[in-house]
Amino acid sequence: MTNIDTSRDTPADRDIPAGIGWMVLTGILFVSVTGIVRYLGSDMPAIEAAFLRYAIGLALVTPVLLRMARNPPGKDDMKLYIFRGGVHSIAVILWFYAMARIPIAEVTAIGYVSPIFVTIGAALVLGERLHLRRIVGVLVGLVGTMIIIRPGFEEVNIGQLAQLAAAPLFAISYILAKKMTSRADPGMIVGMLSLFCTLALLPGAILQWRTPTVEELFWLALTALFATTGHYTLTRAFRAAPITVTQPFTFLQLIWAALLGIILFNEQLDIYVMFGGALIVVAVSYISHREAAAARRQVTPPPQAMKF
Repeated sequence: MTNIDTSRDTPADRDIPAGIGWMVLTGILFVSVTGIVRYLGSDMPAIEAAFLRYAIGLALVTPVLLRMARNPPGKDDMKLYIFRGGVHSIAVILWFYAMARIPIAEVTAIGYVSPIFVTIGAALVLGERLHLRRIVGVLVGLVGTMIIIRPGFEEVNIGQLAQLAAAPLFAISYILAKKMTSRADPGMIVGMLSLFCTLALLPGAILQWRTPTVEELFWLALTALFATTGHYTLTRAFRAAPITVTQPFTFLQLIWAALLGIILFNEQLDIYVMFGGALIVVAVSYISHREAAAARRQVTPPPQAMKF
């Protein structure tokens, strides 16, 4: 995860059309990640697929880690890196599991809930004040989630539960990353996440190992490449334009995910998923706007901080 403080940029540094363009490209890249994982399906154990994704990603960031080895993190920071890697690994396993079992649009829509948990966690862990406006945004986001899963009206399946369980875990990961950004380089944070996720996933991957085919390795390599590139384009979006401008464009990711599911996987368009996802995006956009208006210095990580 890369955390960017855009509040220090001056208006002259901003290029809103470029920021929107970078955010649109980010959405395409992350939808590509979800599409590949959906294509791979449930044949490969979720923990093995997650391990291979991070192992390949680790290879991509190894040069960064080697450069930073001259100034290794302290003992306390290392504990945070290890803990975050463990939490993030569980969340990624749940995401891979959900991705293979429920429609792409549904996974994407439920994934929008993570920023809601970030807001709640920021109040509980970082001591941020949870003002009434932010509470309203959180409640609207939770209503959107209930519209998507419709408990009591439709059977809540295990894929939905897995994605819902992943959301607060990703939020914990984001908050831990925020705590580390005050004393660590963002490159180190991203590299350490790749390292400790790979190590945390390794034992489970060995226990459930199924030798992947060449085709599966190819697709997982593309997943790692698209996810890593997505982090870069997301960073460029944050630098080019305010979060309050780019946030609403994340809803395009849900639309593209729905189209991908319909065209490639014969999934049905669920109007409740789209409406619920739209409500969550509105809630997150509102929270982002209030945070930007309340203080120049951003306290919580950007809601779009990605998990792949």
